[in-house]
Amino acid sequence: MLQTLISEILLGTLKILLIVLALMILTEYLELRFKDKIREKITRKPSNQYVISSFLGVVPGCVDAFFIVSLYVHGLVGFGALVAVMIATAGDGAFVMLAMMPRTALLIFAICLVLGIIAGYLADWVARKVKLKTCQPCEIEIHEEEELSIKHFLKEHVYNHIIKRHLPRLFLWLFFTMLALQLILFKFDLATIMPQNTLLLIILAALVGIIPESGPHLIFLLLYFHGLAPFSVLLVSSIVQDGHGLLPLLSYSIKDTFYVKAFNVAFGLVVGLILFCIGV
Repeated sequence: MLQTLISEILLGTLKILLIVLALMILTEYLELRFKDKIREKITRKPSNQYVISSFLGVVPGCVDAFFIVSLYVHGLVGFGALVAVMIATAGDGAFVMLAMMPRTALLIFAICLVLGIIAGYLADWVARKVKLKTCQPCEIEIHEEEELSIKHFLKEHVYNHIIKRHLPRLFLWLFFTMLALQLILFKFDLATIMPQNTLLLIILAALVGIIPESGPHLIFLLLYFHGLAPFSVLLVSSIVQDGHGLLPLLSYSIKDTFYVKAFNVAFGLVVGLILFCIGV
């Protein structure tokens, strides 16, 4: 049983790792080849970052969240954009939501899109006010005379920078986080110990949303689907949880990951409490 579980988690980790690797290579190449244009279209105006990140976030799956994380690591988008995409995304759970209740799913996506943009603005405003120190962009050596050379790019940027510096830590974070989560879920049946009080469910949805996995989110989706939880609980769960989207950031900066999750939990709880007060 344990061997099968480890094999499944290893396979899932490798799938995510391959996606992240491809996105990191693409991002690094685009930064080298089109750095000025990318900064002009995306990074020059923070408002562009919030909107684009939120639009990418509502696309089902974690790939677009990985993309924004990669841009953030390279210094092409800021903290607000990172918050925006994580607020907007529902990870792989969005696919299940679309299959079970498409109208509700589209409503959730639309709300999260707007909330993501708002949260992006708010996150950068708070970061400036409290003088939040996020990690510096990953340093990349660019040799002007060789920056378009395929050989140089593959050796210095793909192998020495991405594969040697980032992938080992990313693999360890992905694998052991997913393994620990599956062991907890195997040990405890969370669905049977859910409280009936709406306010407690909202708080629990926010706390469970901290877990970097789409699976726990399905509990609240099923509770809503069967009429056992109100809309506010499902929305809070969708706001706070981000599937695997934030896991790649763990290998780069635990501190930045904490900042994002702390802001998202606080933001989700505020939204949930407002909806609770108006009876939604």
